[in-house]
Amino acid sequence: MKVIIIMGSRGDKEWSEKIVTTLRELKIPSIMRIASAHKVPLKVLEIIQEYEKDEVVFITVAGRSNALSGFVDAQTIRPVIACPPYSDKFAGTDIFSSLRMPSGVAPLVILEPEAAALAAAKILALKNESLAQTVKAYQERKKSAIHQDDQQLLQGQKETSG
Repeated sequence: MKVIIIMGSRGDKEWSEKIVTTLRELKIPSIMRIASAHKVPLKVLEIIQEYEKDEVVFITVAGRSNALSGFVDAQTIRPVIACPPYSDKFAGTDIFSSLRMPSGVAPLVILEPEAAALAAAKILALKNESLAQTVKAYQERKKSAIHQDDQQLLQGQKETSG
Protein backbone atom coordinates (compact mmCIF):
# COMPACT_ATOMS: atom_id res chain seq x y z
CA MET A 1 0.00 0.00 0.00
CA LYS A 2 1.47 3.32 -1.09
CA VAL A 3 0.88 6.51 -3.01
CA ILE A 4 2.84 7.20 -6.17
CA ILE A 5 3.16 10.90 -6.95
CA ILE A 6 4.03 11.58 -10.56
CA MET A 7 5.13 15.15 -11.27
CA GLY A 8 5.30 16.69 -14.71
CA SER A 9 8.54 18.48 -13.88
CA ARG A 10 10.93 19.35 -11.06
CA GLY A 11 8.98 22.60 -10.69
CA ASP A 12 6.12 20.56 -9.16
CA LYS A 13 8.27 19.23 -6.30
CA GLU A 14 7.35 21.85 -3.69
CA TRP A 15 3.61 21.22 -4.27
CA SER A 16 4.17 17.46 -4.13
CA GLU A 17 6.09 17.73 -0.87
CA LYS A 18 2.96 19.23 0.70
CA ILE A 19 1.11 16.04 -0.27
CA VAL A 20 3.90 13.91 1.17
CA THR A 21 3.75 15.80 4.49
CA THR A 22 0.12 14.77 5.00
CA LEU A 23 0.78 11.22 3.78
CA ARG A 24 3.53 10.91 6.40
CA GLU A 25 1.15 12.12 9.10
CA LEU A 26 -1.27 9.39 7.96
CA LYS A 27 1.59 6.84 7.95
CA ILE A 28 1.27 6.12 4.23
CA PRO A 29 4.45 5.47 2.27
CA SER A 30 4.90 7.46 -0.91
CA ILE A 31 7.26 7.71 -3.83
CA MET A 32 7.76 10.82 -5.95
CA ARG A 33 8.71 10.50 -9.63
CA ILE A 34 9.10 12.96 -12.52
CA ALA A 35 7.84 12.21 -16.01
CA SER A 36 6.06 14.44 -18.51
CA ALA A 37 3.16 13.04 -20.56
CA HIS A 38 4.03 15.57 -23.27
CA LYS A 39 7.79 15.03 -23.41
CA VAL A 40 8.39 11.45 -22.25
CA PRO A 41 5.10 9.52 -22.37
CA LEU A 42 6.85 6.16 -22.51
CA LYS A 43 8.59 6.95 -19.22
CA VAL A 44 5.19 7.75 -17.66
CA LEU A 45 3.94 4.40 -18.90
CA GLU A 46 6.97 2.62 -17.42
CA ILE A 47 6.34 4.23 -14.02
CA ILE A 48 2.67 3.19 -14.08
CA GLN A 49 3.59 -0.37 -14.99
CA GLU A 50 6.27 -0.49 -12.30
CA TYR A 51 3.81 0.27 -9.50
CA GLU A 52 0.28 -0.64 -10.59
CA LYS A 53 0.66 -4.31 -9.68
CA ASP A 54 0.68 -3.16 -6.05
CA GLU A 55 -2.11 -1.60 -4.02
CA VAL A 56 -1.50 2.02 -4.99
CA VAL A 57 -3.16 5.32 -5.63
CA PHE A 58 -1.51 7.60 -8.16
CA ILE A 59 -1.47 11.34 -7.52
CA THR A 60 -0.49 13.43 -10.51
CA VAL A 61 0.91 16.92 -10.12
CA ALA A 62 1.16 18.93 -13.31
CA GLY A 63 0.21 22.46 -14.13
CA ARG A 64 -0.28 24.32 -17.38
CA SER A 65 -1.59 21.80 -19.89
CA ASN A 66 -2.22 18.80 -17.66
CA ALA A 67 -2.05 15.82 -20.00
CA LEU A 68 -0.36 13.82 -17.25
CA SER A 69 -3.48 13.10 -15.19
CA GLY A 70 -5.58 11.92 -18.12
CA PHE A 71 -2.73 9.87 -19.56
CA VAL A 72 -2.04 8.12 -16.26
CA ASP A 73 -5.73 7.43 -15.67
CA ALA A 74 -6.20 5.97 -19.14
CA GLN A 75 -3.32 3.55 -18.57
CA THR A 76 -4.26 2.05 -15.19
CA ILE A 77 -7.19 0.61 -13.30
CA ARG A 78 -5.81 2.11 -10.08
CA PRO A 79 -7.29 5.36 -8.74
CA VAL A 80 -5.74 8.58 -10.02
CA ILE A 81 -6.03 11.90 -8.24
CA ALA A 82 -5.02 15.04 -10.14
CA CYS A 83 -3.70 17.75 -7.82
CA PRO A 84 -2.56 20.53 -10.14
CA PRO A 85 -0.58 23.36 -8.58
CA TYR A 86 -2.34 26.70 -8.65
CA SER A 87 -0.85 29.32 -10.90
CA ASP A 88 -1.64 33.03 -10.94
CA LYS A 89 -0.08 33.25 -14.38
CA PHE A 90 -3.35 32.59 -16.23
CA ALA A 91 -5.66 33.60 -13.37
CA GLY A 92 -6.11 29.93 -12.56
CA THR A 93 -7.66 29.06 -15.93
CA ASP A 94 -5.10 26.33 -16.57
CA ILE A 95 -7.18 24.24 -14.14
CA PHE A 96 -9.56 23.52 -17.01
CA SER A 97 -7.01 21.11 -18.51
CA SER A 98 -7.47 18.99 -15.37
CA LEU A 99 -11.26 19.21 -15.34
CA ARG A 100 -12.16 18.41 -18.95
CA MET A 101 -11.28 14.82 -19.77
CA PRO A 102 -12.29 12.63 -22.71
CA SER A 103 -14.77 9.80 -22.27
CA GLY A 104 -13.38 6.78 -20.46
CA VAL A 105 -10.86 8.86 -18.52
CA ALA A 106 -11.75 9.83 -14.96
CA PRO A 107 -9.03 11.17 -12.69
CA LEU A 108 -10.40 12.82 -9.58
CA VAL A 109 -9.43 16.48 -9.32
CA ILE A 110 -8.54 17.81 -5.89
CA LEU A 111 -6.97 21.23 -5.68
CA GLU A 112 -5.40 21.20 -2.22
CA PRO A 113 -2.39 18.97 -1.46
CA GLU A 114 -3.62 18.01 2.02
CA ALA A 115 -7.01 17.02 0.60
CA ALA A 116 -5.41 14.97 -2.18
CA ALA A 117 -3.44 13.01 0.40
CA LEU A 118 -6.55 12.52 2.54
CA ALA A 119 -8.54 11.27 -0.45
CA ALA A 120 -5.79 8.79 -1.30
CA ALA A 121 -5.79 7.63 2.33
CA LYS A 122 -9.55 7.09 2.29
CA ILE A 123 -9.30 5.04 -0.90
CA LEU A 124 -6.55 2.87 0.55
CA ALA A 125 -8.47 2.58 3.85
CA LEU A 126 -11.30 0.74 2.07
CA LYS A 127 -9.23 -2.44 2.46
CA ASN A 128 -7.16 -1.53 5.51
CA GLU A 129 -8.90 -1.15 8.88
CA SER A 130 -5.77 0.15 10.60
CA LEU A 131 -5.48 2.94 8.06
CA ALA A 132 -9.21 3.64 8.41
CA GLN A 133 -8.63 4.24 12.13
CA THR A 134 -5.66 6.50 11.34
CA VAL A 135 -7.85 8.55 8.98
CA LYS A 136 -10.55 8.77 11.62
CA ALA A 137 -8.04 9.98 14.21
CA TYR A 138 -6.72 12.57 11.73
CA GLN A 139 -10.24 13.87 11.17
CA GLU A 140 -10.86 14.02 14.91
CA ARG A 141 -7.68 16.09 15.39
CA LYS A 142 -8.90 18.52 12.75
CA LYS A 143 -12.30 18.81 14.44
CA SER A 144 -10.70 19.26 17.85
CA ALA A 145 -8.52 22.09 16.53
CA ILE A 146 -11.64 23.95 15.35
CA HIS A 147 -13.28 23.55 18.76
CA GLN A 148 -10.12 24.77 20.52
CA ASP A 149 -9.81 27.76 18.20
CA ASP A 150 -13.45 28.66 18.83
CA GLN A 151 -13.00 28.46 22.59
CA GLN A 152 -9.86 30.62 22.48
CA LEU A 153 -11.63 33.19 20.31
CA LEU A 154 -14.64 33.25 22.61
CA GLN A 155 -12.43 33.57 25.69
CA GLY A 156 -10.51 36.47 24.10
CA GLN A 157 -13.75 38.30 23.36
CA LYS A 158 -14.99 37.86 26.92
CA GLU A 159 -11.72 39.31 28.28
CA THR A 160 -11.86 42.39 26.03
CA SER A 161 -15.54 43.12 26.50
CA GLY A 162 -15.89 42.56 30.12
